[in-house]
Amino acid sequence: MYPHERSLVKKMEGKSFVLLGVNSDKDKTKLKKALEQEHITWRSFWNGGSTVGPISTDWNIQGWPTLYLIDHKGIIKKKWLGSPRPEVLDKEIEKLLRAASTEG
Repeated sequence: MYPHERSLVKKMEGKSFVLLGVNSDKDKTKLKKALEQEHITWRSFWNGGSTVGPISTDWNIQGWPTLYLIDHKGIIKKKWLGSPRPEVLDKEIEKLLRAASTEG
């Protein structure tokens, strides 16, 4: 998903959009290198080196990847277990941004 995530970050620059990642990699040194190699510029949290770490436990993650679309009020609007098609994800993000802008 990294290529699409990179394009989203670029496309949404200047808009009310934030991409956050959670990684379950065991080795933080290898993870840091991978994030650099993949040009990951968004914040990415470490899940304690496990898929059952504190973040995935708190958020009741049942599989990887899991994506949440959260609005500006902190309300979960969509959840995907597995990777949604890029066009589906983009459409839902745009819809959420439009809704937020009309709220004033």
